[in-house]
Amino acid sequence: MVEHLRNGETARDYQKEYQAYHALPEQKKRRAERNAARNKALKAGKVRKGDSKEVHHTGSHRKGSLAKVRTRVVSKAVNRRIQPKRGGQR
Repeated sequence: MVEHLRNGETARDYQKEYQAYHALPEQKKRRAERNAARNKALKAGKVRKGDSKEVHHTGSHRKGSLAKVRTRVVSKAVNRRIQPKRGGQR
């Protein structure tokens, strides 16, 4: 079922998006590595649930493993601001 929004756009098809990108084995591995980094910071006491902090992987790592990448804890706003620019439409 496609739902139309006010400005003429159609709603996102989350199932299709998951199958096309998030279900890929390399993306599952990267998600697991991000979750492991967050859990490591939780155990070290650097972050807490609901504290609006995120674990930032320093540098621009678009490909490959995140397991050995250095991390730091930053606020959500800072992490969004320092993300690399992407060439998509905005």
